[in-house]
Amino acid sequence: MPTTEDQIRQTLVQYFQTDQLLGLKEVPIRLPQPRATAPHATGMAQTTRETQTAAEVGGKSERLRLLDEKQVKTCTKCALSQTRTNTVFGQGNPDARLVFVGEAPGFYEDRQGVVFVGRAGELLTRMIVAMGLTREQVYICNVLKCRPPNNRDPAPNEIAACSPYLFEQLSVIEPEVIVALGAPAAKTLLQTTQSIGRLRGQFHNFHCSGVEGVGPATPLMPTYHPAYLLRNQAQKAKVWSDLQAVMRQIGLPLPK
Repeated sequence: MPTTEDQIRQTLVQYFQTDQLLGLKEVPIRLPQPRATAPHATGMAQTTRETQTAAEVGGKSERLRLLDEKQVKTCTKCALSQTRTNTVFGQGNPDARLVFVGEAPGFYEDRQGVVFVGRAGELLTRMIVAMGLTREQVYICNVLKCRPPNNRDPAPNEIAACSPYLFEQLSVIEPEVIVALGAPAAKTLLQTTQSIGRLRGQFHNFHCSGVEGVGPATPLMPTYHPAYLLRNQAQKAKVWSDLQAVMRQIGLPLPK
């Protein structure tokens, strides 16, 4: 049954009332936007993106499925393969304009095999809704596909073993913008040791090759992880500022 505009408005109001979403002073009452074209995009990029056939999008979906089924689910490259319940590949639109990358699955993700569930996942969903999008329109994944014990930070050897899967995901999807959620994701994607506090608030160039200057660059916005925001609510305004910059980058209207 199709969702009505009133139902969407009611849902947004409920989100706002329960969490004062990201420090907003008013509710962004508007429907999720269709795939819009960024104002800066060239005519050729515009045409290619908007006229992709269902077969081409299906091809991306199949490539992601094969990567998950044939490589990730059977991966034993590091010791996390011995402690995981499920691998957590990622979910969303295989042709997404916007991809969110976190650091690793947590307890609930490991149990369900689904990315970003639990309280942090709920907050990420609200962040996406505040942008005028849905989880089905974006793609969400992590650097690691297996949960580190006790939700500790990913170890360097684990990142080295697992990040090629992430780079392949991003290469298949070809997003217009990437949002790196938290320090491990930002540092992995940008190959840097700078803190998330110094990285956030500005776009950086990401190369799927993992080598600066090699291959096409994708704008990447680092920001704080939703789990961090649950512990540090005062930082929500900074995240909302980062997300607004992303919205401008891909041509989404800002809430009035």
